[in-house]
Amino acid sequence: MQRITPYLWFEDQAEEAASFYTSIFKNSKINEISRYGEGGPGPAGSVMLVSFELDGQQFIALNGGPQFQFTEAISFVINCESQEEVDYMWDKLTEGGEESMCGWLKDRYGISWQVVPTALPELLNAPNPEAQQRVMEVFLKMSKIDLPTLRLAYEGR
Repeated sequence: MQRITPYLWFEDQAEEAASFYTSIFKNSKINEISRYGEGGPGPAGSVMLVSFELDGQQFIALNGGPQFQFTEAISFVINCESQEEVDYMWDKLTEGGEESMCGWLKDRYGISWQVVPTALPELLNAPNPEAQQRVMEVFLKMSKIDLPTLRLAYEGR
């Protein structure tokens, strides 16, 4: 069992969201669905909690009502090994959501994600200050991160 588990509060889309996320990430599954009983804050028989895994990371989703909304103050980072993986994650998670800047997006449920190639820190922390500046200038203009374009900026082309 992992020590820290993200717990996500949805108005009433916990099961739908868990199904959406598990369809995107490899090695993912819904583990358990708990339902409200008589006298609970939700209608008896409706989904209360969904326990699920995304690529081995445990999550819990709650149908807790409209009191709380997601904000960009919390986000999940997806480290991607290739541009192909960046493109896949970006396309899937922005479906019905919205793009932001520098690899950030908000999915259809309002959860913020950062889709980041693992090579990005190396490019942004280049030992050559001119290369670092070129990469930063190009990076700050991007929504979805385009690794080939960043590499060209790094090389000064």
